[in-house]
Amino acid sequence: MKIEVRLFATLRTNREKKTIIELEPGCSPRHAAEKLNIPPEKVTMVLINGKNSTMDAIINEGDIVSFYPAIGGG
Repeated sequence: MKIEVRLFATLRTNREKKTIIELEPGCSPRHAAEKLNIPPEKVTMVLINGKNSTMDAIINEGDIVSFYPAIGGG
């Protein structure tokens, strides 16, 4: 199945902002992160189709998965 992955902030370093990847059915955002060589512990927020989710949720064909790192501020 094909999904779109969107990366934000530091997760974009040496990667595209948007990428289409192929995964096996029944995979999770964790699998997508691993395929893109993103350590899952670097992801602090996951959205699937714009809705808050987890690294272990099941994703479907055509979903948009967004990964955000920890964002600091002062």
